[in-house]
Amino acid sequence: MNQYFTSVELEKAYRLINHGPATLVSACHDGITNVMAASWVCGLDFKPAKLTVVLDKSAFTRQLIEKSNKFVIQVPNAKQAEMVHYLGTHSKANNHNKLSDIGVECFYIDGIAQPFVSGCSAWLYCELIPVEANQRDHDLFIGEVKAAWADSRIFRDGHWQFETADDEWKSLHYIAGKHFYKTGEALDVK
Repeated sequence: MNQYFTSVELEKAYRLINHGPATLVSACHDGITNVMAASWVCGLDFKPAKLTVVLDKSAFTRQLIEKSNKFVIQVPNAKQAEMVHYLGTHSKANNHNKLSDIGVECFYIDGIAQPFVSGCSAWLYCELIPVEANQRDHDLFIGEVKAAWADSRIFRDGHWQFETADDEWKSLHYIAGKHFYKTGEALDVK
């Protein structure tokens, strides 16, 4: 955690993921921690704040979420692109050193037994709303956002500051293979 780590109102938490960034999903159960990349994360509701995330049945992190009923969604930035790609293409099921191999550092918040990935731009702590049919048939998980934070250097006053941010702080948009885009220029309409 750093001095720029600031709370985000729950009713505005959807703004942290509304622009469709690649995300990191972290979870912990029974002392086992993992982080994976996920591109299919979407805001679902304002009050209470909810989001959805698609987690394939083969994902090791999915097992941790199903057991703990908790997870964290992170918005990584361009300086973390290599890590994001690695976390999306390597499974802890095959490599127990996955996180240390790519240098993932996590921190914890008092009262929350889930890992938060250091260096990201935003974090949303969620509790699973279990809907077995959605999870089984569509790999779709619903989380109620219980708390949200952002790095105030890139998100403040309820808005992203991409227009004035250095490129390394821009969020990532995954296309395919090893190809990402960074969040681009703003375009306002009248």
